[in-house]
Amino acid sequence: MLPALTLLFSCQLAGEALTRLAGITFPGPVLGMGLLLVFLLLRGRSTAGLDGVADTMLKNLSLLFVPAAVGVVQELDLIAANWIAIALAVATSTTLTLLATVLTFRAVSRAQARRHP
Repeated sequence: MLPALTLLFSCQLAGEALTRLAGITFPGPVLGMGLLLVFLLLRGRSTAGLDGVADTMLKNLSLLFVPAAVGVVQELDLIAANWIAIALAVATSTTLTLLATVLTFRAVSRAQARRHP
């Protein structure tokens, strides 16, 4: 378990360090997740320890949203002042995400149909 946690936190640390060193405005943990993906692809498989840690984290994922919820509650005045822009941004991004998902699904379905007639 400890090696798996070390791997996860090392990837997150590497992502944070790379974004800060490069001076880019990109979430370090997201880059770290990409580094973990590359590591797992190069390795070809995951370990039982990493699988166990990931399962435990996923079971308790709701706890990770508590800080975000606290941040939202702390900024209620700002949200109230800008609720129209926020609502439009959420509606637009949701629509674009659904559209991208449908187009991707259709493209993959067509590609699979051509491959396996």
